[in-house]
Amino acid sequence: MPWTLSDATDQSGRLAVITGANVGLGYYTALGLAQKGADVILACRKVEKASTAQAKIQAECPTANVSTMQLDVSKQASVKQFAHTFNAKYNKLDLLINNAGIMMPPFVETEDGFESQLATNYLGHFSLTGALLPTLNATPGARVISLASLAHAWGGINFQDLNFKQNYSARLAYGQSKLACLIFSYELDRRLKAAGATTLSVAAHPGVSATSLTRYMPKFIQPLAPLVAQSARAGADPTLYAALGEDVLGGHYTGPDGWRQMKGKAVKVGSSTASRDPHTAKKLWEMSETMTGTRFLSDL
Repeated sequence: MPWTLSDATDQSGRLAVITGANVGLGYYTALGLAQKGADVILACRKVEKASTAQAKIQAECPTANVSTMQLDVSKQASVKQFAHTFNAKYNKLDLLINNAGIMMPPFVETEDGFESQLATNYLGHFSLTGALLPTLNATPGARVISLASLAHAWGGINFQDLNFKQNYSARLAYGQSKLACLIFSYELDRRLKAAGATTLSVAAHPGVSATSLTRYMPKFIQPLAPLVAQSARAGADPTLYAALGEDVLGGHYTGPDGWRQMKGKAVKVGSSTASRDPHTAKKLWEMSETMTGTRFLSDL
């Protein structure tokens, strides 16, 4: 049966961090959680935009308890600062929703030397999860939700040139970054289970949703987006299902139930064989640790 927000129980007393929550999918994910009573932190690159989103959520849901924190997931230093500030202030975290992302921009190398999509969509969230995992594991019923995409099936992991510094393809680099997010979600689930942790690692994708991410798509494709896309509000439902669904377990993947998972109601879905390969996952995990300097708990 498809899941809707009305199926979720009251979330009062639970704390959620959502990256990139000022617009699009992140905004509607934050709104949905606030409507269910959760305390929500909008972790965004630009504080002024986060404050605008906070005001909008509180206008639509007057009982919402929403706050903002600055976080630029494309910068490892920002991730570390955010985690330090968060861990100093809070001793619990029920939901970490790794939502922030960019899609098919021109080639940009970040200050850490990473291709911008890999840095923003994947490596920043890898480090953020590692830094917040002790707090998550100390919180009963905690979940980590990683945002993947239909694009995860566009290709593989380019281990010879993860940062696409040679022969850059915006499309393939985007697909790789989203495949990495999905691989990470499954591998984190394996490691959490092996360590006996109760935190769930779950992935979700929004299908084709009308968000600002499409601004770098070819001009001739952009007018077609409304014909195949669903609204950002509907696109947030699989993420909310992954976060709140009582029948969701570690290692599950949620998305729309429509044709080719492009839009529809939120259900559990399958993913590519490559996304579930444990050997690829181990190699990617080790490279990610080396690239970011992030070390997860020793028992993971």
